[in-house]
Amino acid sequence: MAQIEKSNHNSDQREAGRLQVLDVIRAAGTIARIDIAKETGFSPATVTVITSQLLESGLIEEITPEPAADAKPSTRRGRPRVSLRLRGAAHLIAGIKVAHNSVSVLILDFEGSEVVSHDMPMPEPRMATPYFCETLKRAVSQACAKGGFALSDLSGIGVAMAGLVDAKRNFVYWSSSLTDRNVNLGAHLDRVLPCPVFIDNDANLVAKAEHLFGEGRKVDDFIVVTIEHGVGMGIVIGGEIYRGERGCGAEFGHTKVHLDGALCQCGQRGCLEAYVGNYALLREANIMDREMPLADIGMLFKRAEAGDAMARSIFERAGRMFAMGLANIINIFDPKLIVLAGEQLSFDYLYADAVLEAMHQSSIQVDAPLPEVRVHAWGDQMWAKGAAAYAIEKVSALTVREVPVDA
Repeated sequence: MAQIEKSNHNSDQREAGRLQVLDVIRAAGTIARIDIAKETGFSPATVTVITSQLLESGLIEEITPEPAADAKPSTRRGRPRVSLRLRGAAHLIAGIKVAHNSVSVLILDFEGSEVVSHDMPMPEPRMATPYFCETLKRAVSQACAKGGFALSDLSGIGVAMAGLVDAKRNFVYWSSSLTDRNVNLGAHLDRVLPCPVFIDNDANLVAKAEHLFGEGRKVDDFIVVTIEHGVGMGIVIGGEIYRGERGCGAEFGHTKVHLDGALCQCGQRGCLEAYVGNYALLREANIMDREMPLADIGMLFKRAEAGDAMARSIFERAGRMFAMGLANIINIFDPKLIVLAGEQLSFDYLYADAVLEAMHQSSIQVDAPLPEVRVHAWGDQMWAKGAAAYAIEKVSALTVREVPVDA
């Protein structure tokens, strides 16, 4: 028994070492072995062993950097210095963003370079689980066909969706995209898709995308707030996503701002989202003016810009509620940076000067600057990129387990 435990421990160490080397190569783009040793703290001999295994498995490749045009001929003898990089052709990974009205698919290679992107309308905003899974399969299949390869060529798929998601179990307690509750969605998707599927809350994966590609680069502690059909939040602490014990952490949109208040799509009352989310604003507008129902938030915003008092009052109240929520985030977490993300931030009612001033007034006052607030109004393909990046991490972990020790 002791020998088995020791073997498992050694196996875990080997996998962790390979993943660390892969991460360093991914972050650098191209890097020499000696520099990998400096970054990881591993001995040059250990780096040589690990990179040999990764080369043999086809996950990385060697390249000889081209000399600069004005470089003088080298007098050094021997083999030129060789660098390593990830081998993009090793895997194809798909990321899916499930929105209220559409499914966005982005397929990346193992290096993280875009291969193909595709958008497909959602047949219905909410679906039963089997229909939902078939819809995702159809969207990914269309993306693969667009790129000239088969669905079976994918090594992994990341899914970003709104709701309460336990990412460790691929389990969805509740989502605005599903008519069912408490769904083992990973198991359902495994039945219709030929590769591993990794599911997480969409705001978490926006935070991952911000950390890797966006406003959170080189920032290890920050918070992302997403505003679209609903309201979400992703928390990055020490460079890692914080999800909570059950996967239900960071549900900013479902923090309570009014006792027995407006009905939220989650089924409870008084949630922040019920005063700030797009559906909530349209619901209020259409109740107040039944003769001219509005189909989207852009129509309501145009009315506000034109001076419509009803529309302006709806946005002003949403701004006050949102300012209170942001102040609560600052008072609880004291982050270095808050990123407001989402396509709907092309409308400025949630980050107008009056909103940010109200946020400042409700935050704890000390003799130090408040967190910086940045706006990043990106589309669904960037959300899908976060899902694909998450899947690349998971596929990397699965792949290094299969690397032979004596490769």
